[in-house]
Amino acid sequence: MESTKVLLLLLAIQNIVLAYQVRYDNHAVYRVTPKTRQHVEVLKYLEKEGWIDFWTPLRSNAYPVDIMVAPGVKRNLEIMLEDYGIDTTNLISNVQEVIDEQKGLTKSRSLDWNNYYTLTEIQNWVYKLSENYVNIVTVDNVKSYEKRNVTIVKVSFNSSATEAVFIESNIHAREWISSAVSTYILSEILNSTEPRIVELRNKYNWYFVPVVNPDGFAYSHEHDRLWRKTRKPYGGCFGADPNRNWDNHWNEFGADDNPCSEIYSGPKPFSEQCAKNLAEYLTNIPEKIRTYISFHSFSQLILIPYGYTTEHLENYDQVYNISFNAAEVLKSRYGTSYTVGTITDVIYPASGGSIDWAKATLHIPISVAYELRDTGKYGFLLPPDQIIPTAEETIDSVLYMVEESQYL
Repeated sequence: MESTKVLLLLLAIQNIVLAYQVRYDNHAVYRVTPKTRQHVEVLKYLEKEGWIDFWTPLRSNAYPVDIMVAPGVKRNLEIMLEDYGIDTTNLISNVQEVIDEQKGLTKSRSLDWNNYYTLTEIQNWVYKLSENYVNIVTVDNVKSYEKRNVTIVKVSFNSSATEAVFIESNIHAREWISSAVSTYILSEILNSTEPRIVELRNKYNWYFVPVVNPDGFAYSHEHDRLWRKTRKPYGGCFGADPNRNWDNHWNEFGADDNPCSEIYSGPKPFSEQCAKNLAEYLTNIPEKIRTYISFHSFSQLILIPYGYTTEHLENYDQVYNISFNAAEVLKSRYGTSYTVGTITDVIYPASGGSIDWAKATLHIPISVAYELRDTGKYGFLLPPDQIIPTAEETIDSVLYMVEESQYL
């Protein structure tokens, strides 16, 4: 009898945990512009004290930064920022309202890029591709900490191809637009009759990893829409930043030793299984990877290695010119402007990321990260009606970049 009671209690606790939802009622997002070094230090202090959550990186004075603020401190924060003379603009008045609006949308059973899809829905779509495109699409899986699949899709129209393109997305859980764009591009590579795409799919094998961080991504759908990290427990906190966890100048810049931090780099390089196992997979790809692309959001940037130095290394000039032109190609469709430069030039020093590791370890000619739409009006909560326009302009840019990679 006692054992039955214990079992029922454990099941009840499990159901409560599974049903638990983090809510952001009346949380607001502000854009603030620090004008002095003192202003920067004030914002750092406010984050440390838990008053604000940075949505964009805090760089230096004169650069605007987007912050999310809880309702309990909102008024006091506004007074403090005004006293310090820090310019403030309200971007989102109630974060939860935006989340709820997107949750209520009706979805088709298969991916149609008019909505965001769960991990299971994305993976089921991928597995169906392997059934529908026999001998063209193959699917491999490596594992995450919670034993979920990190699904890797290979598209090969030419069994003799010796070179490849590699695209990964959703290494940060809450950046849902990234996997929406990568799956859209995957679909176009498979189905388009456009001569340009046909030529590139015959020239290269294409690899896609729609969700690099499946544990965090599932958690962002089921429990906390704004979750960023993995879900491996560290003391009283969960997860490390898997894009600070790669073994290239690990934990030198732009990371944190605090396990509760959003940019915690983990206790050692490749402590996060999703990053470690993906890196091992990459090192065993038989083709020469010519283009490596990592999709993120948000800010509308094309970022070039490296994040640990201000020096412009290796083939920087060539990659910068290609990336700059790729941004112009992207802009030509809908007028969306992107900024181009190294990680250190455009945002701030941040090492241990996937594109730095891919460039340094695998010597890939073009290794870049796209920070997709938008520039802050919606941030991580980009409305679903912007998925297709974002994907269309991005594939234009990616195709140009892949074409140019052959000359490097």
